Amino acid sequence: MTRKPSNKTTNITTGAFIEHEAMVWLQQQGLQLVTKNYYCKMGEIDLIMLDQQQLAFIEVRYRKNSSFGGGLESVDWRKQNKLRKAAAHFLIKYAQYANFSCRFDVLGVQPDSNATLRWSWIKHAFSD
Repeated sequence: MTRKPSNKTTNITTGAFIEHEAMVWLQQQGLQLVTKNYYCKMGEIDLIMLDQQQLAFIEVRYRKNSSFGGGLESVDWRKQNKLRKAAAHFLIKYAQYANFSCRFDVLGVQPDSNATLRWSWIKHAFSD
C-alpha cells in the first residue's frame, strides 16, 4: 500500500523547489550565491548572495494564492529580528564578509493562472 505524502512532506518539498527556483532566478538577475539555508540557533536565512559588492540576505516567501495575504506581507517584525540575528551570526562566523555592505531582501513567489512563477523582489525590504 502506498502512503500519500503528508502535508508537511509536501510543504518541505515545495519549499525546497521554490528556494532553488528563486536562487536560479536571482542568479539570472546577476547575483552570485554565497550559501543557501544558513542555519544557526538564532534563525535561518534562505539565501545569502552577492550583488556586486553588497551582501544580500534573502527571505523567500511562497504563497499558492493570496487569500490570506501575499508572501511579502508575511515577513513581520519577529521574522525580521530572527533574520537580523542570523545575519549577524553569519558575519561573525565568516569574517571575510564583515566589511561588505549588507541588505535584507524579500522575494515573494506566487504562481499565476498558468502555474508560471511570478516574482516580487523587494531589495532593502527592511533595515538592520
